Amino acid sequence: MEIEKIEEIGDQHVATSSETPMLANAFDKTDDEKIETIQYHFGKIMETLGLDLKDDSLSGTPYRFAKMYVKELFYGLNPANRPKTSVFENKYGYHKMLVERDISIDSSCEHHFLPIVGVAHVGYIPKEQVIGLSKVNRLVDYYAHRPQVQERLCLQILQDLQKTLGTEDVIVVIDAKHLCVSSRGIKDKGSQTTTIEYGGRYKDPLVRKEFFDLIREGNSRQG
Repeated sequence: MEIEKIEEIGDQHVATSSETPMLANAFDKTDDEKIETIQYHFGKIMETLGLDLKDDSLSGTPYRFAKMYVKELFYGLNPANRPKTSVFENKYGYHKMLVERDISIDSSCEHHFLPIVGVAHVGYIPKEQVIGLSKVNRLVDYYAHRPQVQERLCLQILQDLQKTLGTEDVIVVIDAKHLCVSSRGIKDKGSQTTTIEYGGRYKDPLVRKEFFDLIREGNSRQG
């Protein structure tokens, strides 16, 4: 892409689909091979910046950086790392709303690879299946650990839970701070971004209100 086009797009979110853009050969290389390649190229970036990689403090940085990218920050790119989300028969017949709130979001903006930090609130209304509470947190963490835009992250969590639970009655809200806003560009330290996606019964404004009331009540008790 030409530099002029990149500058024209700027910080705009160019939507393609709810799927993370991936190459067809994304998993041809092993994790160790990816780490080796990233280590080499990040070392060259550091040298280009004028840093002396012979210094004891910097010599291991390219490897640490590469390992962090593959094994930690972006482990969610690999479908093999998707957490097991076993569901259970709803034998006790619970059909009211279930809300898991203040789930930590630790992601990265795909435009600048800077942190996105915040919380997710997830609600669903069980039908025949229920899911363990920790599995919701793990699923959120998995999708967060990719280069992301917040809108896509919201959709990916929603669609996975809808498929896993066999119901459209799911809602996902994310409140997050973007370091690409606070540490560069406009450098706005105080702003946050909120996204919301929902389906099924949550299309009813009264059902959504119940969800948001539960979040507010939980936050007020915590405060």
